[in-house]
Amino acid sequence: MPRAQWVVASLTVALLSTGIVVLQRTEGAKPAAVTTDDALPSRALGISGHRRLVRELEQSGQHVPGRGERSPRTAAGPLRTVTGPLRPAQPLRLRIPSLDVDVPVGDDRDEVSWDTDGPAPGAAGTAVVTGEGLRLGELRRGRTIEIPRADSRTAVFTVVRVSPGETTVREDPAGRPQLRLLGGETAVLARLTGQRRTR
Repeated sequence: MPRAQWVVASLTVALLSTGIVVLQRTEGAKPAAVTTDDALPSRALGISGHRRLVRELEQSGQHVPGRGERSPRTAAGPLRTVTGPLRPAQPLRLRIPSLDVDVPVGDDRDEVSWDTDGPAPGAAGTAVVTGEGLRLGELRRGRTIEIPRADSRTAVFTVVRVSPGETTVREDPAGRPQLRLLGGETAVLARLTGQRRTR
C-alpha cells in the first residue's frame, strides 16, 4: 500500500473512532432544562405548552400564582343552583372573580362593608354591600359575585344590571334574594343563583 493511502486510511480510522466516542458520551444525556428566560408566552405555546411550562416551574420550586387560587381553608365545593333564599348569616368576604377581587367584608370602618340594617347576602330581600376601589364599572351582565358567609356557605350571585353614575338600584318587590353592590359612582344589581359549601 503506498504511503499516502496508508496515511489517509489511518486518519479516517482515527476520525471515526473519535466520532464514536463523542456519540457514546452524549447519547442518553438529559436535554438542557427549560428556563423561564427561554419560555415563549402562553399564547405562542398554546394551552399544552403553557401547562408544560407551569409544571416545569412548579417542579423547579417557583411559585406560579393562579387566578382562581384558594387557600385550603377557603376551598369551595361544587356550585348548586338555589330555588329560594338562604338562612341569614354574616358575610365574611366579597369575591368578584372576573375583577380578581377577594376582600374581607366588615363594618362601616372597613374598605368593604355590609349594611346590617338590611338582609344578609343570600337571605330574602336586597342585601347592600358598599366598597371603594372595586372597579365595578368593569363588571358585565352574567358575571358572578361570591359572598362566603359565617355558616360555611358561599352565596353566588349573577349580575343582572350595572348602572354607572348611579348609587341606588331599584328594589325587587317580590323580595327575591338580591345583592346591591355599590362602589364609587356605580351600582350593581345581582340575583342569588347558587350556593356552595365552603370547606
